[in-house]
This record gives sequence, structure tokens and C-alpha cells, in this order.
Amino acid sequence: MALPLVLREGEDVVVQPPLSQAVGYVVVVVIGLVIAFIMVFLTKLLKRTVGEDNKKTEMFMTANRTVRTGLTASAVVSSWLWSTAMLGSSLVGYVNGVSGPFWFAAGCSPMIVFFAVLGISCKRKIPEAHTLLEIVRIRYGTAAHIVYMFLCLVNNLIAVANMLLGASAAISAMTGMHIIATTFLLPVGVALYTFVGGIKATFLTDYMHTFTIVIILCYFSVKAFTVEEVGSLSNLYDLVQAAGLRNPVSGNEKGSYLTMTSKGGILFGILHICANFGLVIMDTSFFIKAFSASPKAVVPGYVIGGIAYFAIPWAMGTLASSVVLGLENNPIFPTYPRRMTSSEVSSGLVLPYFAMTIAGKSGAAGILLITFMAVTSTLSAQVIAVSSIISFDIYRTYFKRTASDEDVIRWSHYGVIFFALFASAFSTMLHYVGVDLGWTLYMLGVLTCPGIFPTAFTILWKRQSKAAAIVAPLLGMATGIATWLGSAYALEGEISVASTGAIVPCVWGTVISAASPLVYSPVITLFKPENFDWADFRNEKLAFEVSDTASITSRRASSVARADIEIQIQDPDQQIQLKRWGKIATYWALATFLGHWVLWPLPMYASKYIFGKGFYAAWLVIAIIWLWGTLFVVGFYPIIDGWRQIWDVWLGIKEGRHRKTKGDESDFSGDHTPTEAVEEKGVLETTR
Repeated sequence: MALPLVLREGEDVVVQPPLSQAVGYVVVVVIGLVIAFIMVFLTKLLKRTVGEDNKKTEMFMTANRTVRTGLTASAVVSSWLWSTAMLGSSLVGYVNGVSGPFWFAAGCSPMIVFFAVLGISCKRKIPEAHTLLEIVRIRYGTAAHIVYMFLCLVNNLIAVANMLLGASAAISAMTGMHIIATTFLLPVGVALYTFVGGIKATFLTDYMHTFTIVIILCYFSVKAFTVEEVGSLSNLYDLVQAAGLRNPVSGNEKGSYLTMTSKGGILFGILHICANFGLVIMDTSFFIKAFSASPKAVVPGYVIGGIAYFAIPWAMGTLASSVVLGLENNPIFPTYPRRMTSSEVSSGLVLPYFAMTIAGKSGAAGILLITFMAVTSTLSAQVIAVSSIISFDIYRTYFKRTASDEDVIRWSHYGVIFFALFASAFSTMLHYVGVDLGWTLYMLGVLTCPGIFPTAFTILWKRQSKAAAIVAPLLGMATGIATWLGSAYALEGEISVASTGAIVPCVWGTVISAASPLVYSPVITLFKPENFDWADFRNEKLAFEVSDTASITSRRASSVARADIEIQIQDPDQQIQLKRWGKIATYWALATFLGHWVLWPLPMYASKYIFGKGFYAAWLVIAIIWLWGTLFVVGFYPIIDGWRQIWDVWLGIKEGRHRKTKGDESDFSGDHTPTEAVEEKGVLETTR
């Protein structure tokens, strides 16, 4: 029998896990391995049919830079569809009311869209890059390279710890699995398919996982209103309004959950947007996905993905927290007759309890599956990012400059295994010192934000000096940590897990950590400004050459990737197109920030408006419709956009059967493969 994992402070009542430990192990281990083997099979199928050879570094790390818009958009949504996106948005909705999920969503979408500006700029200035750190090293040298390597690794580690802590707590509450077993087993399948398939396996897994997750979320968005105790939007409004009267929220207008005028909400919004700018810009997995996308796919992929993502935390966070707040005093709620404890809320159990309330064991199984898929999908991106740092920025840079494809792939594999184990061990350590999802969600910006502006300046501002690039982020981190700890001591009278996890110290620390380098960098640059020539980025060849011994199929795929890169560099029309995409990306980034973070929420905060029944219904209906639109973007758009490669794979399979009947075992190394047919027509791009 499963043991009750979540003990209630000062209560004799416990919530029994609705599912058995066996179910948990089946999902975490067996389904994880099944997905891994499916990805391994697809990887081999793509190699056999369309020449995508993951034994070649350009394919393993950048998918030959040919990923189309649909798959890019799906991967972008997946990159931010952390388990914490669903668990965390429900958490802040429970604490702050309707403002919490909105600020969670608004804290993500603007910087995802902004990343299109950085991505297309990299495509134009340094199209052969594999990682952000290669750009830093070429421009500023070894010292800066090491500093930014530290910043990126800290970012990846704290991001993985954040998602593992939340996912492990949720899975343990659903099944009774030991939380440490969950923490170590979750990365197993991820490490396996990333080990074999590289970034393309990550893209494909992102697609499969994200599609499944959004289908389940859309199911919950309908199922909630079939429960008799909820029934309708009108009744749900009455339930939430009554919850505000029973337990008014300090800092909210008249204590209501139904208002954007929430001190806690806007503080979280400020903290979240700063922290997420850091998480995006200092996350090398975002750069890898941008480098992997074709030039025409970067901007639309990130813009569509960023806007589509907005609906997930907004819709599910609002709906889940509303149902939990409204039904907490109802016998069908898991913790009845008491409210959720602070430890339950901070562990991210609002969404699991919502699912259990509306769908019982089926709901618990749904949460178990989406939590597993969300954490493994985002873990895959983080693992491949750290793997790229270890192989390219450590091994190839400092140990073997002449490293071959085989050498780099081998060290990429070492990196996958090492980081999966280290991240699990680090998350376990945080758990045993009393850190949970709520703590990491609030404080992670202190560590992830110092590199925001120096990194953006590295790509966008040719005047930033080497000294500014090195000193500004380190000084910003020191200033942010000092502010965070000092604020915690000043406000709480001590420095502890509880005081450092409070929202006000975390807001101050995060804002100072993010904003101070914006002052430090220009001031330091004034002493000795540079005038960097962007053309210098192209002096160092980063893409791998194709060896003479490579198979015909592999050589074909890699040469096309190199041809695409050469076209970007040499073709004036291509450069004009990339500049045009850069302007479009800038306009979209500004529009998304102004719309999602300024023009929409801030007037509502200032108006002190408390939602009426009609307004609340419209608010939730729009969010749910937007969520179903996201289902189309992540599920069906990649299929529509990528039909040509799907068709090529099918032709390759048919051709393989035809050859097999003739006894030909050449594995498509001869003539007439689908990709070669395109080349014979003079088209310098792979069939995407």
C-alpha cells in the first residue's frame, strides 16, 4: 500500500495518495524508457530515410540548422512548459487570486518573443555557432568565456532543480513514491534518448510531450464544469467570491480573489518577468534551438510559440486555483474539512488537488502523466544544453582544438550522463535542507538575472568592452545576493530558508541583480569602449567539415547544412532578409511586452476593479479558448508545416522495402534518396 507522503502540520488528517506506488514507477520508469526507445527508433529511421545522421556533430547539436517553424514553435512552448508552469501558476493563483496566473503568463511570453531578436541576430552575425558561449569566447576571450560558462551552468542547474523539486513533490503526492526515488528516476529516460538522438530527438520529444500535455489540460478545462459542485462559470464565480469573504487576501482590493489589484500579485509579476528574462537569455538550450531552426523559422517560431504559451499558465492557473479556492470547504475536496497547509501550497499541490477534486483517480493519473512529460521534456533541453557546454566549450576549446566529430559526440554523451546525475543529486540536497518549489520559484532570479544585459549587449551592442562584459555580471550577482540576504534579515530578523524565500526580499534581490549590470556595463565601457566588427565572428570556422570517410548519406546531409550557412554569409539578399526578420522580431517583442505586461494588466491594477460575474466569465472563457488555440499550434501546426519531411520519410520507407525485396542492403547509400532528389534540382536546402 502506498504511504502518505504529504504530512499536514499540526493535523491528524492525511491525504492518501490516490494512485499506488506501482503506477508511479510504471509512469516514471517504464513509460520513460518506452518513450526513449521510440525516440531512438525515430532517430535511426530519420538517418536511414532522409540522411539525418546523429553521429555527426552538426546533426546531433543543431539538427543541420533546418528545423521548420511549426516544430520550432512547439519546441519553444515545450521549453517553457515546465512542471512549474502548471504547478506554479496554480500556486500563485491560490495565494493571490486571478492576478497570480496572469502575472505568471505575462512573466514568460514577452521574453520568449524577445529571444527572437537575439536568435535572428545570431543567425545573421555568427551563423556557424553552436552555443552562446562560443560567441562570448570569440568576442572577449578566455576570461569572459569562463565567467559566462559559470553563469550559464548556474542557470541550467537552478532551472533543473526548480522543475525537479516541483515534479517530484507532485508525483509523490499522487502515488506515494519516495520523493528521492522520483528525483533520480525522472532523468533516466531523458538521458537515454538525448544520449542517442541529440537535439532532433529533443525537438521530437518536445512535440510529443507538449501535444499530450495540452490535450490533457484541454480535457481538464471542460471536465471542471461537469462536476455538479462547479456546474457553470456563474456558480464558480460565486464560490470564489465566497472564498474571499471567508479568507480575505491581505494586499488585495477588499481582500477579494477576483481583482488584479493585488500587492502580492504585482510583486510576483515584477519578480517573475525579471527572473524569466534571466532564465531565457542565460539558458543555452534556447540558443541551441535558435541555431537549429532554419533562418526563416527563428522569428515566426519564437513569436508564435511565445504567444501560444501565454494561455497555459493563465488558463490552467486561473481555473485550477478558482476550483480549489471555491471547493476547499466541500467534502469532495481532498483536505476537507481543513484548508491546504502552507507546505502543501508551497510544494505545488494546488493543481494535483484540483485534478483529484474534479476527476478522482483519473485526474490524479492525468496530473501524474503531464507532470512526468513536462519535466522530462524540459529536462531534455537542459541536458543537451549542458552537454553542449561540456563538449564544445570545455573539451573542444581547452583540451582538444582539433577534436573530431567522434570526439565531440563522445564528450556530449559524457555530459548528458554527468548532468543528469549531478542535477538529481543537487535537487536531493535542496530537498533535505528544506527547500521546495515555492522557494526556488521566488529566489531563482537572484542567480539567473546578472547576465541579462551583458549577454544581450554582446550580441546587439558593438561598443561593450571586455572589462564590462566580465565585471558587470559578477558585480551584479554580488549586488543582488547582498540585497536579497540583507532584505531578508532586515524584514524577517534572520537569514533562513523561510526568510530568504519570502517574496519581498526575493523581489528586491532579483530586480537589483537584473538592473544593476545595466548601469555597471555602460559605466565600465565608458573608460575604454570598443568598436567590435561583427564580421570578426566569421573568421573562426565553428561548423564541422565533412570527413572523406563519411558515408554518402551523412556527407550529403552535412554538406547541405554547410551550404545553408555559406548562403547566409555570402548572399546579400539573404542578409537583407535576415535584417528584415530582425526588425519584425523587435516590433513583436515590444508589442508583446506592452500588451501582456503594461497596457492590459497595469490599468486594471490601478482601477481597483473587482471582477463582476460577466467579466469573470469572459476572462476565463477567453483564457480557455486561447488554450485550445495553443493545442492547434503545438499539435497540428508542426504536422501541417512539416508534411514534406513526413512524406520523404514515407517514401524512404517504401524505397527501403523495395530495395529489400531486391536484396539490396546498401541502407540508402546509393542514388535517388529523397534529399538527393532535391539537391539534383539545385535546391540548397534539406527537405524540412
